[in-house]
Amino acid sequence: MRTLLVACAVLAIALLAIRYWPRPPLWDSVPLSTAVHDDHDHLLRLTTAADQRYRLWVPLAEISPTLVDAVLLHEDAWFRRHPGVNPVSLARGAWSTYVTGSARIGGSTITMQLARLHWRLDTRTPRGKLVQILRALQLESCYSKDDILEAYLNLAPYGGNIEGVGAASQIYFRKAADQLTLPEALTLAVLPQAPSRRGRLSMHGGDSDAYPGEGLEAARSRLYRRWRSEHGGDPSLDALMQLPLRLRTSSKLPFKAPHFVDRILADRSWHPQAGSNLRTTLDARLQRLLEERVANHLQRERERGLRNAVAMLVDTRDMSVRALVGSADYFDASIDGQVNGTSAKRSPGSTLKPFIYALALDQGVLHPATVLRDVPTAFGPYTPENFDGRFLGPVTATDALIRSRNIPAVGVASRLTQPSFYEFLRRAGIGRMASEQHYGLALVLGGGEVSMEELARMYAMLGNDGRLRSLRWRQSDPEEVGTALISPEAAFITRDMLRQNPRPDAGALFATGGPPVYWKTGTSWGFRDAWSAGLVGPYALVVWLGNFDGSSNPALIGVEAAAPLFFDIVDGLQAAHVDLAEPPRQWPLNLKRVEICRASGDLPNTWCPQRGDTWFIPGKSPIRISTVHRAVAIDRATGQVACGPFNPRTMQMEVFEFWPSDLARVFAQAGMPRRRPPPGSDCAGSQAWLGSPPGITSPYRATRYTMRLSHPEQASLNLAATVDADVSRLYWFAGGSFIGDSAAGDPVAWTPPHAGRFRLSVVDDHGREDAREIEVAIVQ
Repeated sequence: MRTLLVACAVLAIALLAIRYWPRPPLWDSVPLSTAVHDDHDHLLRLTTAADQRYRLWVPLAEISPTLVDAVLLHEDAWFRRHPGVNPVSLARGAWSTYVTGSARIGGSTITMQLARLHWRLDTRTPRGKLVQILRALQLESCYSKDDILEAYLNLAPYGGNIEGVGAASQIYFRKAADQLTLPEALTLAVLPQAPSRRGRLSMHGGDSDAYPGEGLEAARSRLYRRWRSEHGGDPSLDALMQLPLRLRTSSKLPFKAPHFVDRILADRSWHPQAGSNLRTTLDARLQRLLEERVANHLQRERERGLRNAVAMLVDTRDMSVRALVGSADYFDASIDGQVNGTSAKRSPGSTLKPFIYALALDQGVLHPATVLRDVPTAFGPYTPENFDGRFLGPVTATDALIRSRNIPAVGVASRLTQPSFYEFLRRAGIGRMASEQHYGLALVLGGGEVSMEELARMYAMLGNDGRLRSLRWRQSDPEEVGTALISPEAAFITRDMLRQNPRPDAGALFATGGPPVYWKTGTSWGFRDAWSAGLVGPYALVVWLGNFDGSSNPALIGVEAAAPLFFDIVDGLQAAHVDLAEPPRQWPLNLKRVEICRASGDLPNTWCPQRGDTWFIPGKSPIRISTVHRAVAIDRATGQVACGPFNPRTMQMEVFEFWPSDLARVFAQAGMPRRRPPPGSDCAGSQAWLGSPPGITSPYRATRYTMRLSHPEQASLNLAATVDADVSRLYWFAGGSFIGDSAAGDPVAWTPPHAGRFRLSVVDDHGREDAREIEVAIVQ
């Protein structure tokens, strides 16, 4: 008895070891198809597996319970109670096949059928049947009933090169295996017994759908009668079964967003065996909108020789790619339609200029109203020209950006330090760049190459307060915090500058009253690429027109070819009621509105006739008193400059504009000559009438001040100065940083940013100055 007990224990342990020993899942060696879905689970494409079969692996929990019950009822009602082999079924099959010869019946259980499918067994002979039985017992000893049932449902033949309920439900019914109705589930339940015969579908005329043949209909009806006896009758189900059942064919499978899907499938960072259903970030509705707008635009522009276009839409909130049109027609070989234009490297033209100005804002080179020179300029051996061959003279940074002036942009880029524009592009992920010396300043005007994907990331960065994040293609892709390349303040101001760029079609339906659009165009050298890129609501949108072979066309001008398509898509988004509300962004920002003199972009002096205001980043933005407008004493009798002390009885003050000679020359060439200052207007005595400079009364000179952080009332200093009677405003500076301005006689509160020595200066609106140094200590 002891020996028997020991033997039983050893046998039990052995069986448990066999049952629970780790082993690969049943699908591990089976090649699988990939079903690519959009973010709403609409099928974009179903690929064939490596063996050219449609085969998707669906977990048992994601298969319709109705289908599972129907399969068990039809194939193996005792599945849950036999050890892999049903002796009664085998005996009945052997008697019918070999004794009476009335019908050839296999008597196989679901486990035996899985053994045949898994090991590709020939079971038409007694020897083959014996091997099948042994393999079935092996499966039962190694895997659970649910594992076996799941594997069978995923390997069963469903006609042609279709295997498994996952592929069959997608192909025949265009739905997932957990969404099948009762007629559909019963259809799939009876197909595997005679897939080649029952899988023959009949086509009705020109109908793209197919209908079950008579054999399939008869088998399904027989199974339904058994189903009713098992689950009870229901008149509504009877009516449902009477409806004609339509099935699709594999030749009519969806083939949507082909360039997007190709790119997803080419990325092998995901493992198709681990889950053959791939859910992407693409929105099929937005994809159709972009495709339709691209096709309509090219139809209108065909007479000008424009035949190809590329477009991309990215949601800046999570960096998901929502729509992608890689070419005008994937199947048009004459335009190399299968090439994905979003990943091709092309000259960006002027589409990178916003980032030059963003860097300049961060590095204190300019503010939006800084006046730049659009005049003939040489930067060493490099002499850039404007697209139109003309010069505008003084232009604000905002106007220079939205009017895409080349010379001011090159001038700004030449003043960038850390990082330079080249270093910034490298940090922004622009790949395959040559050395910085190779490009020089020509990089500013599109001398390098970027892809649409890279450009979309950079514009999305502007929408994300200066943080660069990776594009997301799959729902499983993680969202990144990102890397800050420009400050939120510079990103905000750059967007505000781009917002002032007027639409090229001001009379369009949504030209007014719609969401703000921050956009820029670009045209490459030789008219090979026309771009338009920008932000609308939460989306970054980039479009390109050109030819993949690089051939030029005079019609390929950004504002004329690409901008209309860009705004056609924007209008389409509005017409489709897509939510274009501005996404939440960082606020408040370290920004102020500062009054400036429009002519110079500097703080206005007494004689500035036209004033405005602009955004200003305290501690960064450059600011000084304007010197363009100056008062000159003129002798009333001679009309000449009167040098010496001002005498109101014999002299009068007249205001002149003091422009540099290059700007004055541009004004004259444009037919807008300025009133030139008279000779001798710079004589030293002519300014003596201006009176006394301001005198700082607080803080005291060469004094050490202690700021207490624990007492806010003791954490700031009052800055005050005495002024002459002709002074209206005072402007205060700490080193080169602008602190603020005040009316004459009013103090300004200043909180030192850190401990140390500071040079405080005050300038009145006549340009007169006083300064002193103090020392600041900070304690808790």
